Amino acid sequence: MIESVRFFIRFSMFFLSLVLFAAPASLPAQVTGGESVYAFLDLPASARMAALRGNLLSVADGDVVLAEANPALLRSVEKGALSFSHAFLPAGIQTGYFAYAHRFEKAGLNAHLGLRYIAYGSFQGRDETGAATEMFKAKETALIVGASRQLYERLSLGVNVKVVSSAFEQYNSWGLLGDLGFFYSDTSRNLHLGLVFRQFGRQLTTYADLRERPPYDLRLAVSKRLKYLPFRLTVMYHDLQDWNILYDDPTRKEDQLLLFDESVPQEDKGFAWFDNLARHFTLSGEFLLGKRESLRLRLGYDHQLQREMKVRTYRSLAGFSLGFGLQVKRFRIDYGYAFQHLAGGYHYFTLSTGLRQFGHKKALD
Repeated sequence: MIESVRFFIRFSMFFLSLVLFAAPASLPAQVTGGESVYAFLDLPASARMAALRGNLLSVADGDVVLAEANPALLRSVEKGALSFSHAFLPAGIQTGYFAYAHRFEKAGLNAHLGLRYIAYGSFQGRDETGAATEMFKAKETALIVGASRQLYERLSLGVNVKVVSSAFEQYNSWGLLGDLGFFYSDTSRNLHLGLVFRQFGRQLTTYADLRERPPYDLRLAVSKRLKYLPFRLTVMYHDLQDWNILYDDPTRKEDQLLLFDESVPQEDKGFAWFDNLARHFTLSGEFLLGKRESLRLRLGYDHQLQREMKVRTYRSLAGFSLGFGLQVKRFRIDYGYAFQHLAGGYHYFTLSTGLRQFGHKKALD
């Protein structure tokens, strides 16, 4: 027992040192406004995560995809769990995620392997005069390897390592990122907490001479299942490392960075402070229906996205999301839709199963 714990700690520190070497500049506050590299890693990895706005850092119920968000959640995943997700984004962009879980019994480790991809489509090349040249494609992929160890009865630790490849015409980049996650579970009160140091690391090779920051984020989530209602509420606070995440839009006074400007009226500063606080939170709820919770209905809300994507002259559902999950014999089918803007949203589909469901239990053991 003690030796396996020591092994996992050494395993974690080894990979984290690989991720963090020469990368102290990536650890300060996240740059908002879409200025970070490998931004596709911030997209939801599955239909369930899309429907719940990606804040499932504190739910361990056997879903292998959740390890992409918090590797410590692997503690509940069965050996041989499989999941495949695909999403249709606006402008013909498509993205997806494949995940597989395994367990190393002697070491007491739960592990997973994930492959994430996004295809932006084909583009017509042009030279400096505007004349057509060769067609080219743009795509990004990430290979994810992670492991989790239950340190105590209520506390688990997990680590992800992500090798990222990005190609835009002749511009290419490689990156090495990592996640460090914690999960605390109090089953007597149906209360669960998740803390994740997410996507810190660096570019190994750059598109040009400029080295860009990864989408680093520090997140804390709390989940509570109600006692007399089959409903689980999750609240996530993101960007703990950066207090001021207001977007500086010069056309909207309330969105300006007014928190520290002494020339701004106090009432405007008060609104900006409250609005900034609210943008750190995402909320989601999941109804768990049926004897075996075979039907799940989901709803999520991201206040930051709602504020940044709304149009002043129109009402919209930007920032909201919804979906469902259905267990059909050996398979779980999930669908999620995320409202991004008046112009459209994201459709996510996920199919999950396990090798144990097909009589491979002895082979896996």
